[in-house]
Amino acid sequence: MRSPTSDPETRLETLKLIIYLVPIFGFFPALWSLYCRQGTTREKTVSKTAVTLALAWVIVYTLTAAGSQASDLASTRLLITSLLATTGYFVTNLWLMVRLLQGGSVRLPGISKFGDRLP
Repeated sequence: MRSPTSDPETRLETLKLIIYLVPIFGFFPALWSLYCRQGTTREKTVSKTAVTLALAWVIVYTLTAAGSQASDLASTRLLITSLLATTGYFVTNLWLMVRLLQGGSVRLPGISKFGDRLP
């Protein structure tokens, strides 16, 4: 009896989903997948999660960078906040990749609710 992970189609789909979760660069194939509106339910879920995480990170990163340029007094605190947001984004994506390889869900509390609003 073959295990589900030995099936070439399943392994290819898992690799595709891991590419979607690569920080920063995975945003573009995930967005393209949502734009084309094709793929399995699992692929759509991972794409929505990846796009939502990336957009949240870009917003936080941009706001903290702009704030640190505007205010000398809070510059260090905002740059540390940016650093923590970036680290959190990368660690979250790596953690989701591990969960994906283990066959678990990639849904995140709070983030998935926003992602479900994407078409």
